Amino acid sequence: MFSVKIRDHIMIAHSLPDPAFGPAQQMHGATYVVDAEFFSKTLNRVSIVIDMGLAHEVLKKALASLAYQNLDAMPAFEGKLTTTEFLAHHIHGEVAALVKDEFSGTLRITLGESHVAWASFEGEV
Repeated sequence: MFSVKIRDHIMIAHSLPDPAFGPAQQMHGATYVVDAEFFSKTLNRVSIVIDMGLAHEVLKKALASLAYQNLDAMPAFEGKLTTTEFLAHHIHGEVAALVKDEFSGTLRITLGESHVAWASFEGEV
C-alpha cells in the first residue's frame, strides 16, 4: 500500500454540552493538527498516489470554513456534538469531495488535539 500524508492545522471554538464531557461542556478553544493521509494500492499514470501540492491545497480549502470559527454558531453543526471524531469525519467528507476526480483510494483524516490525544476517520473516496 502506498500513501501520501500532508499536514495543516486549525483553531476553533466550541462547547460539548453533555455531562459526559465535564468541563468541556463550556465554551473553549481547540487547536488541531490535521493530517490527511491518502492510501492507494497502486500508483497513478505518473507514479504518484496524489499530487502533494494538490493535497495541501485541498486540505487548506476544506479547513478554511472551520478556521477561527465558533462551531456552535455554525448552522451546519446545529444540534451536533463537535467532538474530535465528529470533526475528523466532517473534514474527511470535505476533502473527499474535493479530490474525487483526482484520487481513488482510502483517505484517513487524523486530528491531534494535544500531544497525547488523536482521533481519526478513515474511508473510501
